[in-house]
Amino acid sequence: MGKKYNQPCNIAGTLDIVGDRWTLLIIRQLLRGDRKFNEIRQGLEGIAPNILSDRLQMLEQEGIVVSTLYSKHPPRFEYALTEKGRELRHVLIALSDWGNRYLEKRYARLVHPECGHDVEIIYRCPQCDSTTKSLRYEEVKDEGEPAQNA
Repeated sequence: MGKKYNQPCNIAGTLDIVGDRWTLLIIRQLLRGDRKFNEIRQGLEGIAPNILSDRLQMLEQEGIVVSTLYSKHPPRFEYALTEKGRELRHVLIALSDWGNRYLEKRYARLVHPECGHDVEIIYRCPQCDSTTKSLRYEEVKDEGEPAQNA
């Protein structure tokens, strides 16, 4: 694993876990249904086997991936995302959405399965049950209390 950001920030903390090269693409392959080492590797042209192995081990240590031995000789494992890992689909969807808007080539679309039209990411406040496109990122001080804005 590369250097850590060591910043008191949720974004930096998340990047400490999934910010290395290949890590989010490995998660993408697992979300697509690839479960075996060679299946994941085939979906990631150019990844070295030792890098894939290191990333899978790190993701397992972080509780994002779980491995199951399916062959003893030679040892072979299947990999699956935990609930914590499956929640990263939101990160991948947000990255894909940004890429769809700002990169010239579109590789995939996020669509409503019933009508086939593109969808957009929205945020909903469960307290007042309303949606919003405007958000504010607030620092948190002790025990979840928002810091006072200066």
